[in-house]
Amino acid sequence: MSPEAQDALLEALRQLRAELKASAEFPAHVLEAAEAAKAAVRLPDKDATDLPLFTIDPPTSKDLDQAMHLERRPGGGYRVYYAIADVAAFVKPGSPLDAEAHDRIETLYFPDLKVPLHPPSLSEGPASLLPGQIVPALLWQHDLDADGGVTGSTVGRAKVRSLTRLDYQGVQQDLDAGTAEEPVALLREIGKLREAAEAARGGISVNLPDQEVTLKDGTFRLSYAAALPVKGWNEQISLLTGMAAAQIMLDSGTGILRTQQEQTDPGVVRRVRDIAKLLGIDWKPGVSYATLVDSLDPADQKHMAFLSEATVMLLKAEYTTFRDHRIPKHTGHAALAAPTPTAPLRCGAWSTGTPVSCAWPRAPPGPAELGPRRPAVPALRHGAGKGGTADRRAVDLVEAAVLKNRVDEVFGGTIINTDAEDDRPKEGTVHLAEPAVMGRITSGAELHLGATVQAKLVRADPLFSGKNKILFTTV
Repeated sequence: MSPEAQDALLEALRQLRAELKASAEFPAHVLEAAEAAKAAVRLPDKDATDLPLFTIDPPTSKDLDQAMHLERRPGGGYRVYYAIADVAAFVKPGSPLDAEAHDRIETLYFPDLKVPLHPPSLSEGPASLLPGQIVPALLWQHDLDADGGVTGSTVGRAKVRSLTRLDYQGVQQDLDAGTAEEPVALLREIGKLREAAEAARGGISVNLPDQEVTLKDGTFRLSYAAALPVKGWNEQISLLTGMAAAQIMLDSGTGILRTQQEQTDPGVVRRVRDIAKLLGIDWKPGVSYATLVDSLDPADQKHMAFLSEATVMLLKAEYTTFRDHRIPKHTGHAALAAPTPTAPLRCGAWSTGTPVSCAWPRAPPGPAELGPRRPAVPALRHGAGKGGTADRRAVDLVEAAVLKNRVDEVFGGTIINTDAEDDRPKEGTVHLAEPAVMGRITSGAELHLGATVQAKLVRADPLFSGKNKILFTTV
């Protein structure tokens, strides 16, 4: 990337943060409130510091918000301890910290810096599950049978102490080499069982490579990174906890859930089946969309094209609130095939009648907590939200900067999306293998999903004021 392109990218990122009202700095009164909260925090009476918890995060992460311990149960099955950093022990309703968090909504990751949800003096200090320090947490205990099915879940406040800090790459290497000790080795065993249970429920999981941005030696780089299996197994523990919390809410009659429904419009379903046929994908009658997705090969460009177009099979996720046992008709999340809570600073979970604040873990950030990422196709699990918008647009800016000095070059690519449904069959999205870019493309002739094309770069400018900062045309 040239110095000119680098400068343009940094200015475009500054403008994006200004548009999103995302500042890495905190007002003085919020920082003062954070110091006061640290001094006033009271640790829970329950002592669970004897649990040998471990965390799995990117190597440079300091705001560690989840830890676990896994063990076998006598007589068969498993026990999962899952600790979630209790940020609400520091952030009281109506406080300056609370108001600031509601304005920020979530931690945002940009290629050049991170915009935290809470002051780092809290989130990277006494509210973080860093090894060796005693902190307040929400401690879940899940008992599973030999097939990974849940036989019971409980939650309560406790003081905990994580012992070991691990990272995804290292854990995956140890698991592959067979050198991981049992508490960590059980993550693969339990994770696979939970993935099988999700598939049996009809859940939808797409493990396509992520498009990642990294900052190395002062230069931004784009690459496609295959998802490590350990990230999926780690996510299953988080999802297990989320589903348990959702069930507590439903049993109590009060809560807030993240819901999603499958597409039922016959015309849309018929169109998606036609797309599968066009791409040579055998979607047999009676086979569900979830089953079909599970059978597709992430490395196949035609399958990627199908998945990009077929996201309309799941409707937009929504928030569903309820109280006084007025349970809504739809409480499930189609991608998970189960109820799951949303992820605010605090959500209402109830255990033995006592409200418990929940600080749900976020999706893993990009490498070194700096690089945003986006799936090769639109995400099925997570709503866009402010964080999704920041990730998507930041990656777009880096793509434009990487290509800024390559206008008029021709690249090989695959059409993974077209606008035919909007009567624009000559417009769509092209996927390049090298560099790792996805961009808008126009053509003098109709574009076809899955087709290999020669794409000439017409525009690449991170400071372009229009919508498409990158634009290709077929040659």
